[in-house]
Amino acid sequence: MAARLPRPRRFDVYAASAGLLGGLLLWGIGLGVRPADEPVVLFDGRWPLLVPLAVMAGSELLRRASPRTGLLIGTAALIADTLTQGSLVTVIMYTDLMYAAVLYGPPASARRIPWITGLLTVAGTIVPFALWRVPEALLIGVAVGVVSFAPASTGLIVRNHREAADAALLRAEQTALLAEMDRVQAVTAERSRMARELHDMVANHLSAIAIHSTAALSLDDAATTRQALGVIRENSVAGLAEMRRLIGILRDQGGDTEPAAAPTLDGLGALVEGARANGLDVTLDAAPGENLPAPVELAAYRIVQESLTNALKHASKGTVLVRLDRHEGALRVRVTSPYGDRDTPRAPGSGAGLVGMRERAALLHGTFEAGAVPEPGPAGGKIWAVRATLPLTEGDLA
Repeated sequence: MAARLPRPRRFDVYAASAGLLGGLLLWGIGLGVRPADEPVVLFDGRWPLLVPLAVMAGSELLRRASPRTGLLIGTAALIADTLTQGSLVTVIMYTDLMYAAVLYGPPASARRIPWITGLLTVAGTIVPFALWRVPEALLIGVAVGVVSFAPASTGLIVRNHREAADAALLRAEQTALLAEMDRVQAVTAERSRMARELHDMVANHLSAIAIHSTAALSLDDAATTRQALGVIRENSVAGLAEMRRLIGILRDQGGDTEPAAAPTLDGLGALVEGARANGLDVTLDAAPGENLPAPVELAAYRIVQESLTNALKHASKGTVLVRLDRHEGALRVRVTSPYGDRDTPRAPGSGAGLVGMRERAALLHGTFEAGAVPEPGPAGGKIWAVRATLPLTEGDLA
């Protein structure tokens, strides 16, 4: 079964109809291209030129639906028109077919047709002049160039401009997509960072409040209750100050006011004192050295802070050891606490603290471990150990 040609577009139907009506108008008033006595005219008279005109008008229906097929049929119709007295409208419609074949045809046709028509134009100029040796023979090459090479070249120029515009549009869309992806990633990263900061700044104080309020409710002793209420007040005031500091950073728009500085390792002493006030037995052994990068100091401070918070919430009775030292171009942080059942109230935990500490170490291309390990010495018990290694070199921090 023969393949059906695609349906022509509306504009092509209008072009074919206009060409056919224009050709019939010229035919009706008797205007032709060549006189009947020229040697090339094999079918003289008015009626033979209607056949190429009708075929060329039919080829116009395929100018975009099937441009190569339309060009081949139009070429045959143009050859047939050359053997008659000819019609100017038939020639004009053929130039449109040549233009459409380059503009709407496959890329291979768009590259080859201008070359082929250019070679035909050169041949049409040189060969007749070489045979007849008269200047008028050069007009054959001019006619071939006007009918074939000029519309093909125009179609190639227009096609190149359209492809360049499409490529620019595609690049703009890709750039917009990449920008949107970067924006989403930046927002996600900022949300994660603020979640870590909020958790690390406030969780310690809220955990102390929860534990001491539980103790105050469970023990019927006025002195103990008063002491617990004092600790609760101190932690609530400190937590409120930390919340105000975080809100100030979020609201800062680069005006005259500067956001509060990020905590550094110089504040470990105050952090440990606060943990002792909350009831922890903490020993600090810190020798981090000098000239530490600010991101490393912040990460180390937050890891120690969160480790003390977890010890306050979950550790059994005993000493919590905090140790910081430099080793082979890295800052090592180790916090150990007694592991096992405890006889004091516990505060609920969600696991977000461990996630935040691991993220802080990963952002600096460091390592992080947390879990129960055997206690050194003959006791044979277990301790909960938090260990982090944070690189200090700029290359590792990039």
